[in-house]
Amino acid sequence: MKTTFLSSGMFLSFVGFALFSISDACSKGLAGQLDPFEVAFSGGVLGFLILPFIRRPHESYSDIFATDRPSMWLLRAVSTFVSTTASVMAFMLLPMPEALALMFLMPFFVTLISVGLLKEKVSGWTWLSVVVGFLGVLIVLRPGARAFHFGHLCAVIAAAANATSVIAYRLAGNNSARLSLFGSSLFGPLIGDGLLMLMHASWPHGAATWALLFGYGFLAALGQLFMMMATALAPANRVALPQYSQMLWAVAFSYLLFHQPLDTWTFVGIVVVTLSGMLHWIRQKLRYERMALEEHWHRHHTLEQQPAKP
Repeated sequence: MKTTFLSSGMFLSFVGFALFSISDACSKGLAGQLDPFEVAFSGGVLGFLILPFIRRPHESYSDIFATDRPSMWLLRAVSTFVSTTASVMAFMLLPMPEALALMFLMPFFVTLISVGLLKEKVSGWTWLSVVVGFLGVLIVLRPGARAFHFGHLCAVIAAAANATSVIAYRLAGNNSARLSLFGSSLFGPLIGDGLLMLMHASWPHGAATWALLFGYGFLAALGQLFMMMATALAPANRVALPQYSQMLWAVAFSYLLFHQPLDTWTFVGIVVVTLSGMLHWIRQKLRYERMALEEHWHRHHTLEQQPAKP
């Protein structure tokens, strides 16, 4: 049965990243209305609404804490707490495309951690992609030509924390339950931001504020669900490609909703950052196509070598 685009992993991935983008826009819309820790805390609370759709029939809700490597579960929880809080602050303080461009430093940090701590080998294409992406971020920031403020720092911290979470997922192995992987991303913001917001929390007022708060937390969790479904239907390299559609959403929201147009050099830097991700995807696509071609040629050659049946 041929898979249509509407039921493919690529489409589900596009939807997932669109939900993430709308969630980010909701958090930016709450700037000046609620404490950032309170906004991030809502992500942990509302994320529990997705658990029934993630849990398999044979799984128990206690599997949220089921893990062979508790240290990795804890590391994922802490890194998700840091990345969630930092990203909310970054989106509140910066234009969305600018914040997102800095968060696209995540592959740079993943590569550094993989090489420096895990001693993994990285291809030249990956290094090229990382270097081009870093240059794009430098164009966005333009050190010395513009002020580097707290919002930029938050975006960089979010990228580093997301990279740490990726490494923790990798080290956890393939035997961890889905509820465990998802649960660690809920309890990090739930506990960390819950404690930090106690000093400045205020009860949300107005239907618009409640709608934005719900939109931030629920849509982020729903995006995670769509990404899980996408990875079950398509290879990781295809699922990751639509991530760069977030930049289109961010630019559109920045212009249309928040009236924050981009200057020329920031736009150039964003294009360079996006192209860096495309470089890595092109390399992966060529690699998989070459492997498929070699497998096809080997199979065809093997059939030719087999003696004909009498």
